[in-house]
Amino acid sequence: MKPKKLRVALLFGGRSAEHEISLVSASAIYRHLDKKKYEIVSFYLPRQGGWKEVASPLSPPNELEEGPSFPFLPWEMTQKFSYPEIDIYFPVLHGPYGEDGTIQGMLELAGVPYVGAGVLASALGMDKVAMKAAFASRNLPLVPYLSFIEREWEKRAKEIIDQIRSTFPLPLFVKPANLGSSVGITKVKTWDELEEAVKIAFNYDRKVLIEEGIPAREIECSVLGNDEPRASLPGEVIPFREFYDYKDKYIEGKTGFKIPADLTPDQIAKVQHLSIEAYRAIDCSGMARVDLFLDRRNGAIYINEVNTIPGFTEISMYPKLWEASGLPFSQLLDELIILGFERFEKKKKCLRPSL
Repeated sequence: MKPKKLRVALLFGGRSAEHEISLVSASAIYRHLDKKKYEIVSFYLPRQGGWKEVASPLSPPNELEEGPSFPFLPWEMTQKFSYPEIDIYFPVLHGPYGEDGTIQGMLELAGVPYVGAGVLASALGMDKVAMKAAFASRNLPLVPYLSFIEREWEKRAKEIIDQIRSTFPLPLFVKPANLGSSVGITKVKTWDELEEAVKIAFNYDRKVLIEEGIPAREIECSVLGNDEPRASLPGEVIPFREFYDYKDKYIEGKTGFKIPADLTPDQIAKVQHLSIEAYRAIDCSGMARVDLFLDRRNGAIYINEVNTIPGFTEISMYPKLWEASGLPFSQLLDELIILGFERFEKKKKCLRPSL
């Protein structure tokens, strides 16, 4: 008798500006999941909201959009849907409304296993400002930064500009606090560019982050695990432009990668240590890619951010770094699914009946 296949539900698409990236990541995961072990159920989340079962993430865009989708709120349903039984859910939703704890919260309420970080880690991993506060609480090394919300900018833009000019040398980076894939980020090289850069960032979020633009090598490290995480060999991103922006990440692909990065044994150990500490600082589980800066002037290493649902495309650093560390893509997915079940079972044991 053949062993029963695990039924894995891929959740992809979503409402964020990273919708297309999610489709590419989900397609790569779909191709690499071992079909002898898993039966894959694909759920597409359209930009306008809701979700629908589709053939696979490999389906053409017009097929993904065809047919009705059902809402997240059961009382909004106008027709009855047949739901397949799922063993574990695998969110592949980059950015807000998927990577930020929203989908994770829904799955927690449903009481079902899922792959990746929980609600808290997902929320902290999405909000760059809250994330840096968590890092700072553990005295982890950070590049100087400040943040403000749109309402503050509307009321006292000149004061904020003066504060930025007195705090930071040029160049500096202006970023939306809650987004990934370098969407909405501007490298400001003259003060005349600052206001427009802030305006661009506010198109994507109500909170903006300003960071000092140090001359640095961009180092990335993949982390895997729950309570005892481990780190991959680090890799290096060698940007084609001023920095590793959205266009080069997903459209032109001219950026170079060095896997593993050309680092000394001591630097590798420090990157791995800091990556695991950053992972623990946000109480992450399952997986994350940690992005770091290595200052070209003095060799100092700073943590930039943690990505709790990193890119899973064929050229993405997260799976490629694990492959270079001896863990192929398909086996990496196996381990992520095992970690999802492990976290679910541990959480279940902690539940107590109300008194």
